[in-house]
Amino acid sequence: MADSTRHPMTGNEMSGSSEGGMERHTYDVVVVGAGGAGLRAAIAAHEAGARTAVVCKSLLGKAHTVMAEGGIAAAMGNRWPEDNWEVHFRDTMRGGKMLNNWRMAQLHAQEAPERVQELEDWGALFDRTDDGLISQRDFGGHKYARLAHVGDRTGLEMIRTLQQRTVQLGIDVFMECTVTDLLKEGDRIAGAIGYWRESGRFITFDAPSVILATGGIGKSFKVTSNSWEYTGDGHALAMRAGAALINMEFVQFHPTGMVWPPSVKGLLVTESVRGDGGILKNSEGKRFMFDYIPEFFKAETADTIEEADRWYDDKKNNRRPPELLPRDEVARAINSEIKAGRGSPHGGIYLDIASRRTPEFIRKRLPSMYHQFKELADVDITAEPMEIGPTCHYVMGGVEVDADTQESAVTGLYAVGECSGGMHGSNRLGGNSLGDLLVFGKRAGEAASAYTASLGDARPAVSEDDVKTAQASALAPFEVEGGENPYTIQHDLQQSMNDLVGIIRTASELEESLREIEVFKDRAKSMVVEGHRQYNPGWHLALDLRNMLIVSECIAKAALARKESRGGHTRDDFPKTDTEVWGKKNLVVTLNAAGDGVDLAEKPLPVMPDELKKYFE
Repeated sequence: MADSTRHPMTGNEMSGSSEGGMERHTYDVVVVGAGGAGLRAAIAAHEAGARTAVVCKSLLGKAHTVMAEGGIAAAMGNRWPEDNWEVHFRDTMRGGKMLNNWRMAQLHAQEAPERVQELEDWGALFDRTDDGLISQRDFGGHKYARLAHVGDRTGLEMIRTLQQRTVQLGIDVFMECTVTDLLKEGDRIAGAIGYWRESGRFITFDAPSVILATGGIGKSFKVTSNSWEYTGDGHALAMRAGAALINMEFVQFHPTGMVWPPSVKGLLVTESVRGDGGILKNSEGKRFMFDYIPEFFKAETADTIEEADRWYDDKKNNRRPPELLPRDEVARAINSEIKAGRGSPHGGIYLDIASRRTPEFIRKRLPSMYHQFKELADVDITAEPMEIGPTCHYVMGGVEVDADTQESAVTGLYAVGECSGGMHGSNRLGGNSLGDLLVFGKRAGEAASAYTASLGDARPAVSEDDVKTAQASALAPFEVEGGENPYTIQHDLQQSMNDLVGIIRTASELEESLREIEVFKDRAKSMVVEGHRQYNPGWHLALDLRNMLIVSECIAKAALARKESRGGHTRDDFPKTDTEVWGKKNLVVTLNAAGDGVDLAEKPLPVMPDELKKYFE
């Protein structure tokens, strides 16, 4: 089998101004990103007859999809025969607080079982039920146990299977290659330009269809569970090409992620640590969660069954510890302590199980947590508290696309996975992200291939002037003298987003964040990069930072406009969900005419057909 992965051309050391040559390739479909969505799209495009390439910023197999542990949500009915796509559809819409694109939620629920079966046909090894069917587990927000899984490493098995299939089919893969701009002829996509991260040489792809599958935006925040690649590249590329983003105010935060030491910053600490007795303390050593129990929890009897379930242990009639309040309540309390100056030295608070349980108990009940922190950070959770805080985890918002084809407003430009928006509404249910990748990856690949085939010989052409402009733009940081280091700007942006656009938001803080982003944009104009184009992480960051600044502005602007709390968006000054006003529309952001800022507009929700409305009566 021929090796289908491409490696960078190497050459003599190049300064920013040197020509360095231009590598050129022609394809029918170019997929940017090699996670679950990108690989599934590439496989579909190839199988539909398109000459296909995958371009990825990192190495093949290093995708963030591997971090998805729980499983793939699909109504296969293996554990509960009464489960079906209609119930899954209803769960998804309710989880997203009815802001989802109903057609995407419908297609996802209907097609996920077939996509899971396909993965198994390609060699994925799922856990089994006693009678040999694919096993399915329970997960929050799903009425029935429906997550097809492989232990707690489902994402890893998915990537292994899709990667093996991609290489087996002979699809070209360009690794460690970053796309910096999309190229157009008129209103249509004509290709993309990027550079090899190792050598700094530019590479142009002539292709009438480009599928963005670049993942999320987590690196705009100081503490995130996301990997270094997640700088909002697809979101920003689409905007610069003329597409719109939708639902950008909805960002999912996890209340407990590590903030220190640096080797584990952003790593999630499972809720089981609190479930098994871990308590939250501030810098004064006080267990502070008792100060944040909502009023109705303090009563001896709760007003409703729902309230009681959230607070009382039915079996023993004991109160649950306050650390096990709902995630948003815990995150709000942690946030309040940090802002009141009672945080840890590194901007978090302490999660302590060591003083509450024996080392034997901890090692037995929490083996992965124990080994993970011991090996990665030399933190012994049986002997010392963990320094944790709210962690940016997933963005529901992304490129606004057509539900059936995943095509954006720009002809020939498609988006799938975390960088597309609409499927999850205001909040994503666990397990729906992996189903989303498979269902819409396949649809985008097929649609892109069909569009390219329909063009015949009348394919849009890449303009040489546009190529030169894109090159000059990418090399601009080398031309600056006496400017600022990109690392300083990134650090300040992440701190600002963390403090002002985090898990709990207010108008004054969001307004301040937008003012700070304007300052960061000005500072970025005079970013300076030292040295040569080869092996230059400062240059890579300078290019990523442009994307991070655009995306950060989108999040802050949309969060300021949405005057309610819903799903992954919590406003302290508008704590209630306003269905009458805000339950009927989405917020859409586009790049302004000058190309240096963000315009925001309201858009009515697509109207759900009556036969689907009946599921919510």
